[in-house]
Amino acid sequence: MRLVALIPAILALATPAVAHDRCHVPQDQRRPANELRADLAAKGWTVRKIEMEDGCYEVHGQDRSGLSVEVLFDPASFQERGRDD
Repeated sequence: MRLVALIPAILALATPAVAHDRCHVPQDQRRPANELRADLAAKGWTVRKIEMEDGCYEVHGQDRSGLSVEVLFDPASFQERGRDD
């Protein structure tokens, strides 16, 4: 009976670690955050803050419709990778 209780713990330890980064971009391939800020401003966004989160740029601000957003962008391509709305 004890073995049955240990099976979930054993399986959890046997599972390989998974990287949590959404953006896998080497440091030397990342474009400057100021370029992203300028790109978004040209699209009508108001950017309050940009920081790194899960290997991506996380932008805090308002989109062109005025909604408060937290959006993750790939630091090389500036493609959207997810939202924390």
